[in-house]
Amino acid sequence: MKGKAFKPTGVPLKEIEKIALYRDELEALKLCDMDGLTQEEAGEKMGISRGTVQRLLSEARRKTATALAECKALVLEEIICK
Repeated sequence: MKGKAFKPTGVPLKEIEKIALYRDELEALKLCDMDGLTQEEAGEKMGISRGTVQRLLSEARRKTATALAECKALVLEEIICK
């Protein structure tokens, strides 16, 4: 699994379970939860249906909550972080 990772401090990345968060999941999460767009507005911006945004958002939230609650690494797949 390649990409930038967010993980608990003090634990080497190779020693903990990794959860992949994909570019489209992160984009839906950012647009809706950070930028405050509705799912319909986010869908228009991403060029996908509202239903697809809902699915991506649900998955991104589940993965993020799991990583935080269970001390796992959240790996941002195929994202170039600056």
